[in-house]
Amino acid sequence: MKHLLATAVLALSLTTCSNNINQSETPPIESPPVAEIKSPETRRLLEGAINQTKITREYTQDYMVISYPNGDPPSNTGACTDVVIRGFRSAGIDLQKEVHEDMRANFSAYPNKWGLTKTDTNIDHRRVPNLQTFFARKGKSVGISRNADDYRPGDIVSWDINGRGMTHIGLVSNLKSARTGRYLVIHNIGAGVNAEDRLFDWTITGHYRYF
Repeated sequence: MKHLLATAVLALSLTTCSNNINQSETPPIESPPVAEIKSPETRRLLEGAINQTKITREYTQDYMVISYPNGDPPSNTGACTDVVIRGFRSAGIDLQKEVHEDMRANFSAYPNKWGLTKTDTNIDHRRVPNLQTFFARKGKSVGISRNADDYRPGDIVSWDINGRGMTHIGLVSNLKSARTGRYLVIHNIGAGVNAEDRLFDWTITGHYRYF
């Protein structure tokens, strides 16, 4: 019985971040052009995100008990949400704490997708719909378009990757594709954190600019 209960709790606690879907077959682009960034916060955000491509080479969306604040799964692994969370921590913002405090004060404003009745600092910030809600509530939403020029380094983008609500999230980098001229996206879709030219590979459901 205990084993079944633990399995059920784990199933309810997943990040709803995609897992190894439509992996890019394109090898990493060597020495891509880099756009200049004037904002120190955005620069630190992307430095932290790009650094993850060297460290976080695995993927997991498992529920984990982590410390609060500044709790984190092991640095070698994580989900798509952890790319954003770790990048923001490099810029001095702890999304675990920020999301928890806003969600605790405004619980009904957040998605009720997992049957929860209270906040959980271990997982709330690691769920794509909660990050979408948080950024929107903070007035950070930007228009969605199919024009690559509308997406700037440091922007957060979320997607529906299968047309049925399978969520994904990543950061727009300052690295440009030598082939298309588009900014690469830093994300983890199942093969560790990578910078790839995948901005328009899936349906964009959210576009946010924090700084």
